[in-house]
Amino acid sequence: MMRLPRALFSLRFRSFGLRQATSLLAVAALVAALAPLAAAQDFGYRNLEGKVLGAHDQPISGAVVYLSNSRNNDVRTCITPQDGSYRFADLSDDTDYTVWAAWQGRKSSKRVLSSFDQRKEVHFDLHISGKAAKSGA
Repeated sequence: MMRLPRALFSLRFRSFGLRQATSLLAVAALVAALAPLAAAQDFGYRNLEGKVLGAHDQPISGAVVYLSNSRNNDVRTCITPQDGSYRFADLSDDTDYTVWAAWQGRKSSKRVLSSFDQRKEVHFDLHISGKAAKSGA
């Protein structure tokens, strides 16, 4: 087996390390340059949240909140906890949504989240009146 002179081995090792370090530094610089752009991207999603409130703005527990997608008519639902809150996450920002709540045969008025609304965090409180609403959500 042929032995390389120590000086040649040292030169090859340093050369390989320098190329690798240069490549790593170039990748790091590229990532650092693109990081602000990636942070600015919102990927087309937004969130809708709020509370279901009854008389005297008291939160309603156990209300069913409906979210209707205008593109495909899919309806998502959630049931409010003790504080009356609801949240729908990762909604497409190029779609209109209609949201309303129902509780004990009564309904809130419908609210529309428009695709023209550019907010990423939208808050709609839904109010259910004391008298029963007409059927036909």
